Amino acid sequence: MIKGPKRSLKRPKLEVGWREFVALPDLGIPSLRAKVDTGARTSALHAVALEVYEKDGAPWVSFQVPLPGKPRRKRCAAPLLDERWIKNTGGEAEQRYIVRTTLVLGKRHWHIEVSLANREKMEFDLILGRTAIRRHRLLVDPGKSYLNGPPAALKKAGQTKVSQRQSGQAGVQAEPARRKRKERNAP
Repeated sequence: MIKGPKRSLKRPKLEVGWREFVALPDLGIPSLRAKVDTGARTSALHAVALEVYEKDGAPWVSFQVPLPGKPRRKRCAAPLLDERWIKNTGGEAEQRYIVRTTLVLGKRHWHIEVSLANREKMEFDLILGRTAIRRHRLLVDPGKSYLNGPPAALKKAGQTKVSQRQSGQAGVQAEPARRKRKERNAP
C-alpha cells in the first residue's frame, strides 16, 4: 500500500514582522503599533492613570491609553485578572496589573494577557511578548515590518468591529514600509 504525504490539519504559519499594526477591540482600541518582542515574556500596554475599583463584586481596573497621532487619551476599563511582579526593560522587578483582552493581528484574533505599564519613554505603546504569540503559529521575521496590514474586522456578536476606515490605517502607513522593503531587496 502506497501512502501519500501527511497533511497537516494545522493552520499555516503566519509571517509577522518585528512590528505590526494590531487592534484591541475589547478595550475600544481600533489600531495600535506593536513591537513583536520574542525577548520579552509578558506583553505590556502603555497605560497611565490606573484606578482599581469593584464592579459587581469583582475587581476592575480603569486606565488611559494614548491614541496614535492624537493629543488625547482613551479611557479604558477591564476586569483585573491578576497582579504580578514583572521585570521592566531595565531588569528591575515592578508590580503590574494584568488584564485579558482580544488581540487582532491581520485577519487573526485571539485572547492575550497584557500588563499595564507606563511606557511613555518607549517607542511602541504595545509590546507583544512570547506568551501572547506562543501557540498561534506565528513566524517572526526580524528584518520585516507591517506584513499584515491593518487589523481585520471582528464579526462575532458583542465584540467591537475594527475596520480599515475606523483604524485610520487603511494601508496608508503600511505602504511606505512595503516600498522600503522592496527597495532594500532590489538588486
